[in-house]
Amino acid sequence: MRSATNWGGVPPLSGAYAGPMSAPSVDDRMIEVAAHLATVLEAVVPIVPEMRDVAAARGRVLRHPVVAAVDVPGFDSSAMDGFAVRGLGELPATLRVVADLPAGAVDDPRLDAGEAARIMTGAPVPSDATAIVPFEDTVHGLAGGLDPVTVVAAPRGVGAHIRRRGSDVRAGDLVVADGVRLTAARVGAIAASGVGMVSVARAPRVAVVSTGSELVPPGGVLRRGQIPESNSVLLAALAEEAGAEVVLRTSVGDEGDGPRRAIVAAEAAGADVVVFSGGVSAGAYEVVKNTLGDLMRFDRVRMQPGKPQGFGRSAAGTLLFGLPGNPVSAAVSFELFVRPALRALEGDVDLGRESLRVALAADRRARPERVQYVPVRLDRRDPARWIAVPTANGTRGLGEADGLAVIPPSIDDVRAGDLVTVTRW
Repeated sequence: MRSATNWGGVPPLSGAYAGPMSAPSVDDRMIEVAAHLATVLEAVVPIVPEMRDVAAARGRVLRHPVVAAVDVPGFDSSAMDGFAVRGLGELPATLRVVADLPAGAVDDPRLDAGEAARIMTGAPVPSDATAIVPFEDTVHGLAGGLDPVTVVAAPRGVGAHIRRRGSDVRAGDLVVADGVRLTAARVGAIAASGVGMVSVARAPRVAVVSTGSELVPPGGVLRRGQIPESNSVLLAALAEEAGAEVVLRTSVGDEGDGPRRAIVAAEAAGADVVVFSGGVSAGAYEVVKNTLGDLMRFDRVRMQPGKPQGFGRSAAGTLLFGLPGNPVSAAVSFELFVRPALRALEGDVDLGRESLRVALAADRRARPERVQYVPVRLDRRDPARWIAVPTANGTRGLGEADGLAVIPPSIDDVRAGDLVTVTRW
């Protein structure tokens, strides 16, 4: 099982989902956040990696370590624009310039005492040279071309301003370990080490399905009892922010076999994951729970918001998530369970988000039976003391949030000024 951020402040529990996943759970007890996450991660089978040009690999997770194919630098090179010299003697010293070496030069001119070669940054250093004199330490700098040059300040010692072959990386050295996401700096380091192709995971493919007969596409005309359908937009955006590719975004009503048909359509589009929102609670029209009991297990998780959760797999192995229909609950549930699964599919060794300890701006009532996830805005006006300010309830407050403050189960309330863990978006 992969490790992840310990959102609930409790250790993962083994065996929490013992038994076949053949029918909806009717157990009224709640399970721990870590137990549900453990079951999700145990079901993840990482995506088969593919070879990709390093120039097109940024943002993907490296699946095999990269070792340098060449020494970096591959030769002794100049770290400055100036003059390669072989000893100087007393200063000022006027030297005869016998060669001009730009970057990419192949010549290795002989240097005797009293001679120099004008050289540019990155150019190979003549074998006879003992140091580089920066042009700032000469009378006329680089303007004199091959005219004699007068040096007025000595290099700090033998080898000054010379980058020795292999001083950055030796051929065979590890450049980037596997299991990390490739940043611009990492792909640059790989390319500089002479490696052109890397083994990476493709982006996970996700289908997002909202449920509810009351849903109307955003911007549509609303009749009594209808609401704009926003969860699929929210969850698809969260999936894309997590590095996934959304291959299907749709909604189904509260009656019929819409969820099962959505799975068929998702798998036809190549989805690795299907995320349902709504239809997983205890009402009479919970369409996901009512139609997918042979594929998913439904539980009450010891968390607020997001207590009702569903998870399972299709016959083809597609991961199926059932999230609550409330947008804030859906977003929190995505962060806790879906996002780590997407990263695990890619083989990422880091499944969590950045977290920090921050003072909470207001009192918060703790719940002894569940962990709370509170959307907060980070007040950064005092760089030495950030403050987590709870945002307004609902989707508007969620849109203003920088992350989630974690309030562990407790009989003691949290007071303004107390430190809490905040996981940043």
